Amino acid sequence: MTTSSEPGGGRLDPGLGAIMSERRQLINLAYRMLGSLAEAEDVVQETYARWYAMSREQQEAIESPGGWLMKVASRVCLDVLGSARARRESYVGEWIPEPLPERAEWLSGASDGTMSDPAERVTLDESVNMAFLVVLESMTPAERVAFILHDVFRYPFAEVADIVGRTPAACRQLASSARRRIRAAQAPATPTAQQARVVRGFKQAWEAKDISALIGLLDPDATATGDGGGVVTATPHPIEGAERIARFFADRVDAARLAIRENTVNGQPGLVAQLDGRTVSVYAFDVVGDRIKRIWAVLNPDKLRPWTAG
Repeated sequence: MTTSSEPGGGRLDPGLGAIMSERRQLINLAYRMLGSLAEAEDVVQETYARWYAMSREQQEAIESPGGWLMKVASRVCLDVLGSARARRESYVGEWIPEPLPERAEWLSGASDGTMSDPAERVTLDESVNMAFLVVLESMTPAERVAFILHDVFRYPFAEVADIVGRTPAACRQLASSARRRIRAAQAPATPTAQQARVVRGFKQAWEAKDISALIGLLDPDATATGDGGGVVTATPHPIEGAERIARFFADRVDAARLAIRENTVNGQPGLVAQLDGRTVSVYAFDVVGDRIKRIWAVLNPDKLRPWTAG
């Protein structure tokens, strides 16, 4: 029987293994480009569709299939970023990048609904923490693509230029502008163990509804942003100020029913809230010193699939 891995009447495609081994790298690239795992998966699917739309002769003429796939995926991401701006302007409430759990796995889209291979995971590093992804959202599509390709994936500007459709000099300027945005938003690094202690303290104060303790853990100018996507109720605008944030968390009606646990969120200490064993919200934190500067709460169930799948 002929399968997708045995094109041409049962002959094994000798390049299939090499091509499919690029999937992890493509997902890593597309997630950073788009801040959405669902959109990243779509980009990778489109990239492979374009590869297999070519004849065997056309495929064999490509010197570096992996490089070809990365280039095509980058161009698809650039197109998606352009249209995403319009979609996010009509998004209900605040839009927050999709959070990823530690050792994130997701449905591969296989017809039998099985989990993807463990190798197909987004590698978690500083380029996927929530604060970093939020800054990326403020960039133009060209800035974001040029910066990620050059600074994160180490592509030379000559190759970036071919993807973005600008000159190498223009791409260098785009990446430099993006770098300035990152530096302006970056706070001094806080050790992970210290971040974990602060987040654990927040969890304990939240569970105890201890407003004073919550205020003590929050920067006076802290902000908390919720993303319900119009599917579930979330604050339509960020909450500003330590006292307002503390009272909001302490006064949540269902707080007593929530099971709150510590979990890595995009490579950093965070919290997950479950109701009757089902993940209903994920919290990412920006901890500066001993205080929480920003909280991002994702409640949109469409963005919690990696936390509930399987």
